[in-house]
Amino acid sequence: MILPIVAYGDPVLRKVGKEITKDYPKLDELIANMKETMKNAQGVGLAAPQIGKDIRLFLIDASPFAESDELEEKEKAFLQGFNKIFINAQIIEEEGEDWVFNEGCLSIPNINEDVSRNETIHIEYLDENFEKKKDSLSGLAARIFQHEYDHIEGVLFTDKLSSLKKRLLKKKLDNISKGIVDVAYRMKFPKLKK
Repeated sequence: MILPIVAYGDPVLRKVGKEITKDYPKLDELIANMKETMKNAQGVGLAAPQIGKDIRLFLIDASPFAESDELEEKEKAFLQGFNKIFINAQIIEEEGEDWVFNEGCLSIPNINEDVSRNETIHIEYLDENFEKKKDSLSGLAARIFQHEYDHIEGVLFTDKLSSLKKRLLKKKLDNISKGIVDVAYRMKFPKLKK
């Protein structure tokens, strides 16, 4: 089932996600719905807060990036198969040069900005079978992971922008939270106080 994506301004996007266990209600169904929702919205990642759940769960399917002409063949091949579920993920260490890349977010449609992030990360997480995994990611895979990880930490990519850039985007962000935005997927807008 395709779920509505929570829009900028909803308090759930600012909550630090809670860890979950194997007995989280209807987890398999939730993951299947999140996959369908992400695909429908043409996203490469989707975190539980973006569908209204303040839990430490996100998915990544980086295969759309594998078609980029700007990437080396080795990275394209890796991204083609980078399709994973991350439960209770933690970033253990970040290293390498900061690099800038233009990011967007399904919860903040029609806004893309350059964000600086570390090149390489070392992570721990549970897969969908609750098996503990350790991994190291670099390049675009690391960036996508960091973006989705931020969601379960209550952080949005716009938080990483300069104060000037935030002021320039304020009206657009306010409009998104009011539902004044054109998107090709279902969204849930915050109920604003009058």
